[in-house]
Amino acid sequence: MPNLDRSLAVGQHVRHLGAALVLSVLSASFLLVSSCAGVDAMSAERVVADTPAGPLLGKEEDGVAIYRGIPFALAPVGERRWAPPEAVPDWKAQREALAFGPACPQPESRSQSIYASELGAVSEDCLSLNVWAPEDARDAPVFIWIHGGSLTTGAGSQPMYDGARMAREQGLVVVTINYRLGVLGYLAHPELSAESEQGISGNYGLMDQILALKWVERNIAAFGGNPDNVTIAGESAGALSVVLLMTSPKAQGLFDKAIAQSAYMVTMAALKEEANGLPSAESVGSELAERIGGEDIDALRAMPAGKIVGLAGKAGFFPFAVIDDVYLADQMVATFDKGEQAPVPVLAGFNEGEIRSLRFLLPPIPKQDDYELAVRNGYGDLADAFLDLYPSGSLESSMLATTRDAMYGWTAERLAASQTSQGYPSFFYLFDHGYPAADRVGLHAFHAAEIPYVFGTVSEAVAPWPEIPDTDQERDLSQAMMAYWAGFARDGRPVAEGAAEWPPYGDQATGMVFADLPQSWPLLARNRFALHEEVVCRRRSAGHIPWNWNVGVLSPPLPPKDSKCQ
Repeated sequence: MPNLDRSLAVGQHVRHLGAALVLSVLSASFLLVSSCAGVDAMSAERVVADTPAGPLLGKEEDGVAIYRGIPFALAPVGERRWAPPEAVPDWKAQREALAFGPACPQPESRSQSIYASELGAVSEDCLSLNVWAPEDARDAPVFIWIHGGSLTTGAGSQPMYDGARMAREQGLVVVTINYRLGVLGYLAHPELSAESEQGISGNYGLMDQILALKWVERNIAAFGGNPDNVTIAGESAGALSVVLLMTSPKAQGLFDKAIAQSAYMVTMAALKEEANGLPSAESVGSELAERIGGEDIDALRAMPAGKIVGLAGKAGFFPFAVIDDVYLADQMVATFDKGEQAPVPVLAGFNEGEIRSLRFLLPPIPKQDDYELAVRNGYGDLADAFLDLYPSGSLESSMLATTRDAMYGWTAERLAASQTSQGYPSFFYLFDHGYPAADRVGLHAFHAAEIPYVFGTVSEAVAPWPEIPDTDQERDLSQAMMAYWAGFARDGRPVAEGAAEWPPYGDQATGMVFADLPQSWPLLARNRFALHEEVVCRRRSAGHIPWNWNVGVLSPPLPPKDSKCQ
């Protein structure tokens, strides 16, 4: 069995919203064809895409046409701050698309974080997307990447997300998008709900993503892409966004497949009422406004974007999607249980060392006897099963694995299992690959480590990211992963020439392990999934306890057995 229990670090003691806040602040987002359909060469380097929105001037580089900084929505400023995005009106004059647009307002990266990234210009006028299209593309599969960063940081322009190799070598039309972040993307407030014709507020970043998908649906054929073969993909908060789009009725029909890398299906707040142990999103927004000196929404709209982002961070605001009965009707997991999610195949997985680079998510490591006592108090009749999987004899390893499995492992397998049960062949994986620079500092298979392998951008991973060696092994693994992901985007089958066959998820819970080489593995992590599935089910059934964050020694007493959770 792959080593699911390697561990390294001791984290700080965190609780539900506190853990999420630290993650949002510290985990900064990780880090084009002279003859495409609708693309005409102007010169050796310039290309034009004649889109329904209007003509775009891009640049050809090594057989790939690149269009950067394409606006899909008007700047969300003034009265448009905390309002649904408005599509950019069509244009007739040629619009230059040679430079990336600004990143959305966000906290500065912390230099000591391996996820620190130089984003360039930052502005509220940030709702743009980027396209990489292969030469001679005709009805090519479309791969839309949603960046991570805890819904707080990041941008679609970061070098690790460069789509050139996927376009050139795999024949995909690659799109990366920006969306509103933090308090500017996810503030719910009674005044904002009162402004809305639908009586809602809070999901502005999700609305941006949906409008970007609509722009792609309308315009992507001009780049040689097939609007009827669209895959949405993302990592961390980008993967969370993929799940939210799968469960949003407003996104139905806008994509055909989904890839979720290290998603987390944690508890969401309801807009107007307490639910699942969380206060209403509107009450949280009202409290925030008071704490940062906003007398009303007009006063908040008058604040400079950077100031309000900074004040919200200091006040402990944690951005997350909201159950508003319009864009999101229920908890993510409940939507899957009811079979109301998008009817699409899924490729989903997680990393062996997720928490090694997010070790602040862990509470202080207790003494062995205290650990066992806390587990027995928290897990009751499931304590023996828990301690079999996460024994007290190796505390650091067990605690790292507990948080990893409860958040990322359970979510990944839940996605694959849910879609398989609905008849959509889906695929499950574990990334367990290490390399010297990462392993030396205890970051084997850390959170987001798979991204440069998927995009073929291993050479773009620069310090403070642990340096990936320029070896045949690393290049071969990257080539295989890029091919699997592209194959799934192409026809729903992750196939890589010369590499192991990836069987679909099924009764044996088959998964693919990416270590030194890809290898399929029956019953991958199955017993761990079963434990966390029951814990989540009991907490959901009780109705007053959040799930996923409060696990291990932080677990409140588990509700009693429930016939619905067998």
